[in-house]
Amino acid sequence: MPGRTLPTIPAVEIAAHDNKRSCYVTVGTKVYDVTSFLSDHPGGADLILEHAGKDVTDIMQDELSHTHTEAAYEILDECLVGFLATQRVLDTATKSERPDGVVPLPPSAKGAQELKANGVAPDVRGAAEEPVYAATGMSSEDDLSRPTDAASDYNKHKFLDLDKPLLMQVWNGGFSKDFYLEQVHRPRHYRGGDSAPLFGNFLEPLSLTPWWVVPTVWLPPVAYGTWLAGQGLPSAFHLVAYWLSGLFIWTLVEYGLHRFLFHIDYYLPDNRVGITLHFLLHGVHHYLPMDKYRLVMPPTLFLVLATPFWKLAHAVFYYNWYAATAVYCGGIFGYICYDMTHYFLHHRNLPYYYRQLKKYHLQHHFADFQNGFGVTSRLWDRVFGTELQLPSPPSSKVVKQS
Repeated sequence: MPGRTLPTIPAVEIAAHDNKRSCYVTVGTKVYDVTSFLSDHPGGADLILEHAGKDVTDIMQDELSHTHTEAAYEILDECLVGFLATQRVLDTATKSERPDGVVPLPPSAKGAQELKANGVAPDVRGAAEEPVYAATGMSSEDDLSRPTDAASDYNKHKFLDLDKPLLMQVWNGGFSKDFYLEQVHRPRHYRGGDSAPLFGNFLEPLSLTPWWVVPTVWLPPVAYGTWLAGQGLPSAFHLVAYWLSGLFIWTLVEYGLHRFLFHIDYYLPDNRVGITLHFLLHGVHHYLPMDKYRLVMPPTLFLVLATPFWKLAHAVFYYNWYAATAVYCGGIFGYICYDMTHYFLHHRNLPYYYRQLKKYHLQHHFADFQNGFGVTSRLWDRVFGTELQLPSPPSSKVVKQS
């Protein structure tokens, strides 16, 4: 059995691999080196590091923390580096008539039965049955982080080769709109590093935006604009009221942009200009949803989108330039919260409220991209009838979205 070539690793050695440079975890008797997976974990690296060097059986089965499905265990299998012979395993081997069937691990079929009888689960698995959503071909948020084999994916779907610059493939692909939309909403995960190549030339850095760029670039102008607005308003109350109004208006703008611009989808012109613009604006995010450098909006693109809203704010609140500026600053602050929330929903461990929001948003990616447009809140999804309603448990293996 090939698995028997892997070593048996002492518990004290596993416990020493408890940091981001070398992170081991165990599930039952299996030992996994998950160091390379830290940055790709949907719950964020910190959640794994909390349990580094320890057994994660219970946390992986804890639905409140994060539901793990069979896909998560398949990802783990790629990280298997050895086996842990616990005291209970050794006790089982001592009592066994065929100790060589128990250790070295993995056990033989009979050895596994003896281990199970002694309370040892050498191979713990997640749910046996998972829904497979027809629109995305995925079952759970874990699937979003399963590395895609670029060659086999391209040979199967004849869409994009992840190892080559994507933009010109979209431009020159000759894809029909229906084929493009079907493929771009079936998420992939680039196994070659942080980000798949988009331009493949000197423009590449302009497409990569770390999350911290958003508050760094936009918080100072918001602070200055808020101060400036306060100079021309009668009182702090008026400033706060207008500013909060802008923040509230942003929540509606966020929903509207996501639903009617980013997901214009079926109203796209069936030509390469429309398809390529769609891919640049939001399609690439649905195609590669766990790409951490394409989760927030590059400042240049946001400036293009923000300029009309500056003019709109001053057109609506025409009677007072300072009031319009306060509203606008509140709205831009809302955008900052949106982009940071969006990043953290994909790549960080979060408090309870945000864990629920995280599950909701990732469902938008792996289950039903036609609903669930709220990122910072479900409010407008509820108002406009686009709240995600997924069957649990599913009635069939394949769940088709309307």
